[in-house]
Amino acid sequence: MDRFVKIVACLAVVVFLWYVVADRTTPFTSNARVKAVVTPIIPKVSGTIIDVQAVNTEAVQAGALLASIDPRPFELIVERRRAELELATQDVGASSSEVQRAQAQLARAQASLESVKVQTARWLELERKKLIPKAKADEARANLSDAQSAVDVAQAEYNSAASRLGSDGEDNPKVRSALVNLAEAELELTYTELRAPSYGGVVNLSVATGAQAQAGQPVMTFIDGRDIWIEAYMTENNVGKIKPSDTVSVVLDTHPGKVFDGQVESVVSAAFHDNLGPDGLPNPSANSNWLRDPQRFPVRIVLTDYRSGNSEDDVKLFLNGQADVVIYTGDNFIMNTLGAAYIRIMSLFSFLY
Repeated sequence: MDRFVKIVACLAVVVFLWYVVADRTTPFTSNARVKAVVTPIIPKVSGTIIDVQAVNTEAVQAGALLASIDPRPFELIVERRRAELELATQDVGASSSEVQRAQAQLARAQASLESVKVQTARWLELERKKLIPKAKADEARANLSDAQSAVDVAQAEYNSAASRLGSDGEDNPKVRSALVNLAEAELELTYTELRAPSYGGVVNLSVATGAQAQAGQPVMTFIDGRDIWIEAYMTENNVGKIKPSDTVSVVLDTHPGKVFDGQVESVVSAAFHDNLGPDGLPNPSANSNWLRDPQRFPVRIVLTDYRSGNSEDDVKLFLNGQADVVIYTGDNFIMNTLGAAYIRIMSLFSFLY
């Protein structure tokens, strides 16, 4: 009996020592969650939902159409704004298309002038070296003069068209106001299509065809599938040796029996503390326990074998799923082996709960 007690006592001491050392070299926590960037899909305009293509938890690519709001009222507004622009340009004596054509003609003339300048410079250089007759150089000078005249004519035509359009061309207040109204109407028309902001999936879909969408009210939630990470909440004793790039083993409750490889991406060097008094000053809470409650700091872990953008990888579908984590802070073979064995055992226990 004494021998049995001694063996148990020795084992208890060994386990205690392992726990103390492991708490620093291979820290473990079961307080970890699967995290991702979550974005509410919020319509910017109100209207009737005429089509819902999004399906809960189904992976979609960036830009995929999730839902459509009836565009007809907004198309009518666009047509009205276009008519108002035409009226505005007519009121000041010219259409905006005339100014645009004159501007394009001026740009072509200026480009031609630059080309002729380069060619003329070459001819004049050859004349200076007496490699061509003077008549050739005079012809080049004449071409340059003609090109400059063409620019002057195009500039005059543009100025005339801009003058007819208004005192400052398209800066005329009436035309500028009409252009702004048209741009705003066209922008609101694009808002009738709710599209995926990135690769990911939709959850919490709360609308159907025929429902009324209200601007500013979310209709579904979008999970970004490009950036999935594990957020492990480690105690102050744990984080002492943890550093970015440390190797991690992760067990997800949604995948019992499987150990995922990971890597520490960052350690948040601040923890939430809400014990503030009415005056905003710290108000420490009374603690009558022999041991203080440990403060926990988030450690961000990325899964190295998670295939971002692959719809066959279903890890992304379990946001806020629970996880167990072991972090290997060094090259200690014995402690790392014990830590790996421990997390493997925990992966088997995840079949039971």
